[in-house]
Amino acid sequence: MTVSLEGITKSYPNGSLAVHELDLTVREGEFMVLVGPSGCGKTTVLRMIAGLEEITGGVLRFNERVMNNIAPRDRDIAMVFQSYALYPHMSVAENIGFALKLRKVNKEDIRQKVSEAADILGLTPWLDRKPGQLSGGQRQRVAMGRAIVREPSVFLMDEPLSNLDAKLRVQMRAEVSRIQRRLGVTTFYVTHDQTEAMTMGDRVAVLNSGILQQCDTPQTLYDRPANIFVAAFIGSPSMNLYEGRLNETATTLLLGSQTLKLPDEIGRLHPGLLRYASKSVVVGARPEHLNLPPQSGQPCLECDVDLIEALGSELLVHFSIDARRAFPTGVQDEPAEDLAISGEGVARVAPRAQVSAGDRIRLGLDIESFHFFDSVSGQAIWD
Repeated sequence: MTVSLEGITKSYPNGSLAVHELDLTVREGEFMVLVGPSGCGKTTVLRMIAGLEEITGGVLRFNERVMNNIAPRDRDIAMVFQSYALYPHMSVAENIGFALKLRKVNKEDIRQKVSEAADILGLTPWLDRKPGQLSGGQRQRVAMGRAIVREPSVFLMDEPLSNLDAKLRVQMRAEVSRIQRRLGVTTFYVTHDQTEAMTMGDRVAVLNSGILQQCDTPQTLYDRPANIFVAAFIGSPSMNLYEGRLNETATTLLLGSQTLKLPDEIGRLHPGLLRYASKSVVVGARPEHLNLPPQSGQPCLECDVDLIEALGSELLVHFSIDARRAFPTGVQDEPAEDLAISGEGVARVAPRAQVSAGDRIRLGLDIESFHFFDSVSGQAIWD
């Protein structure tokens, strides 16, 4: 099933706009993740696809059929929610097959479909147990089984893993992806967790304030974010973003009191920077593009170390420079003025790097991997 959202809008009587002219086409069998901060409109989009929210503008199509006014029960969809919503007095098998029982499917067909779903989900040994006897991950798999047996054309999943602990969430991410690929069902998956989005989606749609910011493969979102919001949202730890200024030939960059020479490769990768000669820009550096110790001849940034996080496989070095931090516009919880001025950042370095809190250090810079953004519009500067 191909699902097309053409200019989909959701507005409320009080004038608030939850989703604004969303254009998105999800191919048959594709795993599409909708991601963004709380209140960005992603769950509203899911509910409009399900028919649980009225569409106030635009057209929703399943293949070529317009679905705007089709009742939820007639849309051939199955939803998996944040809460498992299992019947505690029923066994696992009864919970999985309950929707089929309501449809008056004969008992032998129900038994076969439940058995097939249980095999896919690894639930066969627990079919006779009640939900209260299962772990959180097993209960979530039962909820998925209930959706699978209906054999829908579209799966809609609304933060189904958010109630699980961190370790189980990682395990279930792989499980959900494996099951979806085995079934080949078109899937919309809503999450606020960008790591979940990056590891699960064939493509990821990033929303903010009801507006689609960018939709692409996870790697493209990471390597070529369309704007400051996507750059800051995708990646953990987040991209370091600072206000800077180019010189009159766009060959050097001023960050606070420090001047960095831009290699010739930057001009080839970002030819549009020439339009910003003698102008302000926002520069972004991923934590892994800051090295310690610096390589021989590598450009460096002097900074003060505030905190060290030792993670075994790497060190996260929290530092400060005298450049002003940049933030995407329209996000919740705008930073305090003193936080913006402090120039905080994070570097991901080798686990045995010799560094301590309070040190004054020189971080090596992979400048060719830096990102540049328009300081007013927030759009990425490439061509």
